[in-house]
Amino acid sequence: MSTRYPFTAVVGMDDLRLALLLNAVSPAVGGVLVRGEKGTAKSTAVRALAELLPSVPVVAGCRFSCDPASPDAGCPDGPHDEAPGTARPARMVELPVGASEDRLVGALDIEKALAEGVKAFEPGLLAAAHRGILYVDEVNLLSDHLIDHLLDAAAMGASHVEREGVSVRHAARFLLVGTMNPEEGELRPQLLDRFGLTVEVAASRVPEERVEVVRRRLAFEDDPAGFAARWAGEESALRERIVAARELLPRVALGDAVLLQIAATCAAFDVDGMRADIVMARTATALAAWAGRTGVTSEDVRQAALLALPHRRRRNPFDAPGLDEDKLDETLEQFKGEEPDEDPEPDGPGDGGPGGGGPGGGPEGGGIPPQGEGPEDAPAPEDDLPAPEDAPAPEPASAPQGSGAGERAAVKAAEPFRTRTLSVPGLGEGAAGRRSRARTEHGRTTGSTRPRGALTKLHLAATVRAAAPHQRARGRSGPGLVVRRDDLRQATREGREGNLVLFAVDASGSMAARQRMSAVKGAVLSLLLDAYQRRDKVGLVTFRGRGAEVALPPTSSVDAAAARLEQLPTGGRTPLSAGLLKAHDVLRVERLRDPSRRPLLVVVTDGRATGGRAAGDPVALAARAARLHAADGTASVVVDCETGPVRLGLAGQLARELGGTAVTLDELRADSIAGLVRDVQAAGQTTQTAWRAA
Repeated sequence: MSTRYPFTAVVGMDDLRLALLLNAVSPAVGGVLVRGEKGTAKSTAVRALAELLPSVPVVAGCRFSCDPASPDAGCPDGPHDEAPGTARPARMVELPVGASEDRLVGALDIEKALAEGVKAFEPGLLAAAHRGILYVDEVNLLSDHLIDHLLDAAAMGASHVEREGVSVRHAARFLLVGTMNPEEGELRPQLLDRFGLTVEVAASRVPEERVEVVRRRLAFEDDPAGFAARWAGEESALRERIVAARELLPRVALGDAVLLQIAATCAAFDVDGMRADIVMARTATALAAWAGRTGVTSEDVRQAALLALPHRRRRNPFDAPGLDEDKLDETLEQFKGEEPDEDPEPDGPGDGGPGGGGPGGGPEGGGIPPQGEGPEDAPAPEDDLPAPEDAPAPEPASAPQGSGAGERAAVKAAEPFRTRTLSVPGLGEGAAGRRSRARTEHGRTTGSTRPRGALTKLHLAATVRAAAPHQRARGRSGPGLVVRRDDLRQATREGREGNLVLFAVDASGSMAARQRMSAVKGAVLSLLLDAYQRRDKVGLVTFRGRGAEVALPPTSSVDAAAARLEQLPTGGRTPLSAGLLKAHDVLRVERLRDPSRRPLLVVVTDGRATGGRAAGDPVALAARAARLHAADGTASVVVDCETGPVRLGLAGQLARELGGTAVTLDELRADSIAGLVRDVQAAGQTTQTAWRAA
């Protein structure tokens, strides 16, 4: 077994260490979500926590880790009446992002079913994690079907398996810990709320701390066992403190005044539901026990709020998690009751461990680390000030020569709205998502087929039907079924896939009127929200002036796309052909990288092409570039931004050249033109054959 990096050797990251330790003291807190940039030792700290947890008493031989003191009456391995108990180390079970559904929840033991003719359940990772830690690295990349099972187990404390003739229920109470890099996409809101606490981590900007991190890491890699031995004393002391805090926890009193502060805080920050109140109460209680006290203070409530509320304040994926600490302090002061008149117990656990004798290293722990000036301290940019529509735009010194119009500063997007569903026609085979129809590993079973290559999803009924007529000829004499390779059948399933939604946005002078560009950005932002909910990858190409650029390469982070969109300036000519050619290059590269993910091109323009770098008729050049996408079979939609009494209809012509459809900004809304999806599918159906050939 490999040696893990010691928890006490982690440098800094007080918030992360405190959140993990509070869950070790009180698993009812509900787990931790760790958000942060890559390379910040998120996984290292989480894996090190398992070594600090006390041993777990289990029923000997029970695959579901039943407690001998109170065994699960419905345990599949039960009943466990007066069963002998044994102790084993606490487990940390890792759920890989690419795990199958069978691996997570368990499934029928196919070998026993076919060889012995009996139904037997093979437990999955949820059973292994019971009374331990379930750790998901890159949890934001977890497939929806796995998230659904995690949500069910986290809500009920049990896993129910109803599949392939197996009906099993077993206990599944675990400490859920996830790590994620927000640059790679956000987490589904339902799962986000299941994490009790959240912390943001970032690499230290203090050179001395960075030096110490490198020094310790190199020492660990040179001699893992020796390095762990040097920290064994600190690890043992911290383990004892966790045990002492667990023993003290039942005696911690949560008075009415503290409960009022918790309720008032959750109400003041307008969090949904009651889970935040419960998590804050449990966290504040764990903080008191960790500090060696039997009474909860206002500071405990403040610390609990900073850990439990930031991720529950988000209303859409573009909101930055965080908490207004001034508002928090005002609320706590307004509802402050009498503090418990109590000193820490002299022999309590509050005198040692990380943090210098206090929870988290001081009263300021638990919040999101400051990343520079806050929005209140930053001067308001001039671009955000209202300006008359006919006000002349300033001509910056760096404006591109020959742009035809001065560059205008970025304007804010209008309020987003719910959009109509845009989907790629046909049946794909891409990554699981929620946009277009696809043959997937998960979804409703539509039939069976002979496997091509390795068998991944057995269709049991079809396999039995294929083998049954040959049992007498094969000399079957026992209860088992004689099955040969030719009998095996692969289940075919249909679900939804995520697509690559590539936005090509016209940022030229004809789009630069503030009200129009604000509406355009609002529409694109709405489509980005839709892409987030449907688990798509997104990319952003912009064109203006004398050419086009890739503002954002295809990514799973719609946050990044929204940030680039918000900063997008406008002005200059309309090199529409350059934008379409740049989009074609991006899609060509992405087809090589991920050939199974089908693209959807969304062109946002008024269609008024003007001269760019290329010579010739700009409208004709744009039509030629559009036909390249049509030849590739790329599904496309043109969002027509043309306004005013005189309309040229150029966006509609462009859509016809693309083999797609054109919709206006108003038609993009979900409450208008019910036939939009049918139009997109019908327009793209003629190009589907070309796409498959490509």
